[in-house]
Amino acid sequence: MKPSILAESLTFWRSWHFRPPTASTARTASCLPWRSTGASATARRQGPVWLVFSRDTTMYAVSADSKGLDTVVGLLADVVLHPRLTEEEIEMARMAVQFELEDLSMRPDPEPLLTEMIHEAAYRENTVGLHRFCPAENIAKIDRDVLHSYLRNYYTPDRMVLAGVGIEHDHLVECARKYLLGARPAWGSGAAVDVDRSVAQYTGGVVKLERDMSKVSLGPAPFPELTHIMIGLESCSFLEADFIPFAVLNMMMGGGGSFSAGGPGKGMFTRLYLNVLNRHHWMYNATAYHHSYEDTGLLCIHASADPRQVREMVEIITKEFILMGGTVDVVELERAKTQLMSMLMMNLEARPVIFEDVGRQVLATRSRKLPHELCALIRLPVPVPVPGDVRPEDIRRVASKMLRGKPAVAALGDLSDLPSYEHIQAALSSRDGRLPRTYRLFR
Repeated sequence: MKPSILAESLTFWRSWHFRPPTASTARTASCLPWRSTGASATARRQGPVWLVFSRDTTMYAVSADSKGLDTVVGLLADVVLHPRLTEEEIEMARMAVQFELEDLSMRPDPEPLLTEMIHEAAYRENTVGLHRFCPAENIAKIDRDVLHSYLRNYYTPDRMVLAGVGIEHDHLVECARKYLLGARPAWGSGAAVDVDRSVAQYTGGVVKLERDMSKVSLGPAPFPELTHIMIGLESCSFLEADFIPFAVLNMMMGGGGSFSAGGPGKGMFTRLYLNVLNRHHWMYNATAYHHSYEDTGLLCIHASADPRQVREMVEIITKEFILMGGTVDVVELERAKTQLMSMLMMNLEARPVIFEDVGRQVLATRSRKLPHELCALIRLPVPVPVPGDVRPEDIRRVASKMLRGKPAVAALGDLSDLPSYEHIQAALSSRDGRLPRTYRLFR
């Protein structure tokens, strides 16, 4: 039923504390920055306080002056463990979720919806294939008892990590003991029941959504009617050794929109730009994505074009998948490795990204690989190959293994010319990636 969606909407609400305000919470304003930065939601104290729900994690975050660490940890403990969840708040959250669902169906950017659809196709009715967005018919069914049941099952100490950046470790441990150790949550201390511990089962398949995409423009200027296709294959989890070769392969494929401004670091020399967007002017988008989880992974390509050229677009993408298992040029491989390391180091310049990285790694692996350790796994070229160095044969190996699996297909828009799933599967099993020929007696 997705109670996590309402939990997200209710976090940092105007009556965010279960307990009455104290001198500690009253001092929150003095330790939080006055202005909100970035794209985070802003709490009533006007500090960057936000919550992020993804498919496999939930992150509560606060950016504040390090002098207010004690107050901030107390605030986070209150928000996580002592939400009020009044009927008024729940009703407002229901309205917010309903609005977000309506907004999702009207957005000109199809990527959030396509990402949902490709996961649903790849992992039919299990784990990461379950809907991330709450079905509209279930919104009214989620009440305080349902939310407490969800929190009781999944907000347990063995599933939590407290991470901090720019602070003393011993001080953070002291604050954790003060506010989290032995704390009694608002939903009681009952044991968790009905916790889903199943492992992701990749199934492959197709999910299609016929929709009129001719009226998605947000302004007076018309937006071209496009059909969006996403094709994916199972890769590996982030705990496996092949995760790094898959990350390099994803960077090597790259891609983007046909109206990218280009420039250094924009990936204009990636395969999807050189082989697809530069050669087929009618393609509006061709982008590779790699989704990786604790027990599975999915590498996919999203493409957009005019509905009359859907079949040709699908064949171009299947050919690119087949080429992944072919010859890998040393220059393009080194470029992809360098770009991956550059992106890794650039992202870790921001402190919010660092503590998200720390939290996610420790939650998944109970340890954290430092940036230089990750770069050593990617490795720049050296005269003699060393263990951990990603080589052309590694790319061919992981790509060939991936191509032996069933594809997952998501399609959105006018799908009258979409090839059948069987034809797409046959193309990915062939040597050249061509779709089987179809013949019509009448047109």
